[in-house]
Amino acid sequence: MKEDFSCCCPSLIPSRETARFYLLFMLIALYMLAGAAVFSSLERQAELKAHQLWEMRLRDFSHEHNISCEKVRSLLRHYEEARNAGIRTKPGRALWDIPGAFYFVGTVVSTIGFGMTAPSTVTGKVLLVFYGLLGCSATILFFNLFLERVITLLSLLIFWCRRRTGHSGAEGRASEDNKNEERKPSVYQVTLILFVVVLLVACVAASLYSAMEGWTYMESLYFCFVAFSTVGFGDFVSGQREHHEHTWGYQVANCLMMLFGVCCTYSLFNTISVIIKQWLNWLLRTMAWMYSYD
Repeated sequence: MKEDFSCCCPSLIPSRETARFYLLFMLIALYMLAGAAVFSSLERQAELKAHQLWEMRLRDFSHEHNISCEKVRSLLRHYEEARNAGIRTKPGRALWDIPGAFYFVGTVVSTIGFGMTAPSTVTGKVLLVFYGLLGCSATILFFNLFLERVITLLSLLIFWCRRRTGHSGAEGRASEDNKNEERKPSVYQVTLILFVVVLLVACVAASLYSAMEGWTYMESLYFCFVAFSTVGFGDFVSGQREHHEHTWGYQVANCLMMLFGVCCTYSLFNTISVIIKQWLNWLLRTMAWMYSYD
């Protein structure tokens, strides 16, 4: 019956690529639902307490200074608008001088987008659309080329190690293509090495940010992941304190850390996605075998 149905309606049987696409979509949806449930259980109570604390402080401030709550809220709305121009309660560095603007375009082309700086003029917003289109495309190409260089370097290291240990592969009788295949590292080797590199870079960078920004080490590690993965929440942003305008060494180190960390993390995501694709293929083969067995 199954064979007759598949013969009569071949268009209803999806290809492997289509089945993998739908399976991945469902798994991502389930992953997001599970994540939403976990983070909601962790953060919702803190959110409610923060709202209650804020309302209490607002009432106390209004009563103490004999100001209506509406006037205070109106002032706060003006402050929220001023934040787009870089106004902060604590003194900070200029956002739109040359170093500040360079930091901004770096967060744009790297797709980090912390959100602490944004153009306020209509011309700037329109320009950003076209500037980001070209800049993000070029940066993604750079990340892909970076991953190719990493794989090439690992291939050379594997070949050198085999030469040192006297492993000659197929004793010279194998074709050049087979030799090249033997030199290529597996996706699991590349993933492991990239994971170790990202971990080391994050630990070193966290030490730097902890010393220069006044954050705890765990906050610095959290910032490194958010920045290197280009999530960029904006709750922690490096190099924005007033005295950082004169610490050129730290600004250069910050940019280099960001660049290298984003490159390595993007490459790590790429290799992990290849592993996920292999797992999906295995899962589809298993499901197809179970279907044919039934």
